[in-house]
Amino acid sequence: MGKEQVSELIKAGVHFGHLTRKWNPNMSPYIYMERNGIHIINLYKTVAKLEEASNALKKIASSGRKILFVATKKQAKDIVSESSKKINMPYITERWPGGMLTNFVTIRKAVKKMSSIDRMKQDGTFNSLSKKEKLQIGRLREKLEKNLGSISNMTRLPGAIFIVDILREKIAVKEAQKLNIPIFAMVDTNSDPRGIDYVIPANDDASKSISKILEHVGSAIQEGLEERNSGKDKEETQEEAEAVVEETPVKETFAEETPVEETAVEEAVADETPTEEKETKKKSKKAKK
Repeated sequence: MGKEQVSELIKAGVHFGHLTRKWNPNMSPYIYMERNGIHIINLYKTVAKLEEASNALKKIASSGRKILFVATKKQAKDIVSESSKKINMPYITERWPGGMLTNFVTIRKAVKKMSSIDRMKQDGTFNSLSKKEKLQIGRLREKLEKNLGSISNMTRLPGAIFIVDILREKIAVKEAQKLNIPIFAMVDTNSDPRGIDYVIPANDDASKSISKILEHVGSAIQEGLEERNSGKDKEETQEEAEAVVEETPVKETFAEETPVEETAVEEAVADETPTEEKETKKKSKKAKK
């Protein structure tokens, strides 16, 4: 990645950190300088780390695992939800449900309850309930949809988790660390990058900065998904070709009688006939004696 990409990140305001008095000393390797009481992030390191994270996410996506996006802050909610929907990945933009990863079985039960309410509405059993019960079930459905609707398709633990602002999402970070799930995160100058597997030093407060980073990450995941789909198509075509080869009947080959063989048979018959005549003559002479 060259100067063009760095200039794009500058335009998006990715280089702006927090006030110098709020900094975390562990972020010093990623800080370029201080200006007007604000730390400036070294964008060349941001570009390198973003490239590394994108390659890792591409591999995870191509393996078929899901990547969970987490961002509950106001300026990141809409951006994360839109980018996640484009690549068909689960996301959390409302309150992080405690035990989302460590107690995943219970969370799945809540999701199943939501789907069972939908089945009730389709079957017609929902209409047979009283007015009070309908209201209670409707409110429960809305609450579940708000908190867990975006992860309804996630049937198992994610292959990785992408977090915007690790200070705000510290519970999600701890749960992922406990289960050894790889953590990708946008880390600002006021955060501690230790414990994060793939650190992307960037401004996690500006909406332009968040959208710029997610644009790169989303394109890498999309490439991984396309590779997986193309690989599946190749396997299917190979299987079809093998099936066609197996089904094709083997033609039976019959040995045709050549004229040489016919002449050989005739000669053999001609040789046999005089011997038979001689034997009959000898028998007749003996009979006369």
